[in-house]
Amino acid sequence: MRILWLKAEKLLPVHNGGNIRSYHLARHLSARHDLTFFSYYAGEPDQAYEQQLEAALPGAASLATGKSSLSGLRRILDYAAHLPARPPYAVSRFASSAVRARLHSWFQQRRFEVVVCDFLDAAVNLPRQLSIPVVLFQHNVESEIWRRHAETEANPITRLLYGIEFRKMLQYERRTVNRFDHVIAVSEHDRRLMSEWVDPSRITVVPTGVDLHEFRPSAVTARQRLVVFVGAMDWEPNVDAVEYFCAEIWPAITQRIPAARFRIVGRNPGPRVQKLASSSVEVTGSVPSVLPHLHEAAVVVVPLRVGGGTRLKIYEAMAAGKAVVSTSVGAEGLDVNHGHDILLADDRGAFAAAVEELLQNEEVCRTYGRNAAETARKYDWLTIGEKFGRLVEMVAGGATRVGHARSSTAKTPVAVLADSEMKGH
Repeated sequence: MRILWLKAEKLLPVHNGGNIRSYHLARHLSARHDLTFFSYYAGEPDQAYEQQLEAALPGAASLATGKSSLSGLRRILDYAAHLPARPPYAVSRFASSAVRARLHSWFQQRRFEVVVCDFLDAAVNLPRQLSIPVVLFQHNVESEIWRRHAETEANPITRLLYGIEFRKMLQYERRTVNRFDHVIAVSEHDRRLMSEWVDPSRITVVPTGVDLHEFRPSAVTARQRLVVFVGAMDWEPNVDAVEYFCAEIWPAITQRIPAARFRIVGRNPGPRVQKLASSSVEVTGSVPSVLPHLHEAAVVVVPLRVGGGTRLKIYEAMAAGKAVVSTSVGAEGLDVNHGHDILLADDRGAFAAAVEELLQNEEVCRTYGRNAAETARKYDWLTIGEKFGRLVEMVAGGATRVGHARSSTAKTPVAVLADSEMKGH
């Protein structure tokens, strides 16, 4: 089967959760089908990146859009210039005439049988009318992330801007998701949210996986009082999480356990994260691998208040045999069980008490770690990749095109997939 995988921004190096998910699933498809992984990115051509991508995914195609990668004041000014526009900034900034021209040429040549659109932002460059099936891989419900930003932001001006982006994203997402023949969600929670806009038979959940070859329990002795957070520190929900933890939860823990230490592990920590460093808080910045830090941790925390999709960091910590304390938002959509393989707490006092219990009772901590590793073993990427691949094949081979009548006797891809799983295939 000839598949086009369309992705905005670079895939490599594989750091954040979305890229980890895309990398493993694209590799699975590439091993079984004729996959063209099309990655387009800002700036000038990056030969080293393109060679690495070709090595990881043979047949990959890349395109440098020439647009500058903006940050700081330039990003703020660019956002202000786009503020009157109807589409949300998080999507419109990825629009590219060069990408649209490349796609138009490929579609005219009928080079592919199915397209996987990776994240909502890549959809901005798809033509309005498509002659082949297109699957949206919806890692998050984007409007839900913006809604939670607007709810939790303390600064009134920033809260106002988050509210504007939320309303723009909600309108755009509702309209755009309906363009696709099928939508792949990563959790039942996301599927329920999108079912308000799309026929639920056109949405299938393919859960998050974990690399069990890399993330597994270690013989390394954990530091008894070490608490660890892992996540990209240039992503606002993670920044909010560690700020919230350090301000509202960590002081109560250190008051009871003065020897406790908190380590923030993740790339590109900005000034807001750097200023959290203290005698009891360490900020590592980028690290070659998060594994040594997970192995050293006594407890892994996920104090997220904002987010969508599912957090790979939880399954990775669980696969490494670690006790995890998370908010409900942090563990949203994951197959976890409070009081068995994870502790969930949304109140700051309850969160602090859960961490304290694990730090002070090694046997309880080890029990949670063992149970966590057992749960994570059900979600290796091979199993998840097979489900993802079967769904893409079904959409390519039998999905009714959007806007065409659906046969009353034909089963939708989600129904066929459910039947095959019931039969143990």
